[in-house]
Amino acid sequence: MRFMVLVKADKNSEAGVLPDEKILSAMMKYNEELVKAGVMLAAEGLHPSSKGARVKFAGGKRIVTDGPFTEAKELIAGFWLWQVKSKEEAIEWLKRAPFDQTEVEIRQVFEASDFGAEFTPELKEQEERLRAQVAAKK
Repeated sequence: MRFMVLVKADKNSEAGVLPDEKILSAMMKYNEELVKAGVMLAAEGLHPSSKGARVKFAGGKRIVTDGPFTEAKELIAGFWLWQVKSKEEAIEWLKRAPFDQTEVEIRQVFEASDFGAEFTPELKEQEERLRAQVAAKK
């Protein structure tokens, strides 16, 4: 099972305040544990919403709104992508994260098998080709 682990933004991350050396060191140690255990597939921090944009799709229209966005608690400051056996395992890993004052959300990633018969053999083959192309670029 794959899980997206979403670290919520706060006033500091939205203000562009970067973590200090102590926090970065603790996070690198934690990330090393995830990598050694074979859990981490990806991890990235995100710039504040002031450097982003949203695109709203309404019929045939595309409406672009530049950041910043007002509700920091609804924004994402970073993420991990983990491969684990269960949601419970993901929660146990997350409990070990070196956070103090933040909120983190865990969401399971859909797998091809979750889509049932609608995900035809042709679509599965197309997805496999796309994944291979992405992997080849790494």
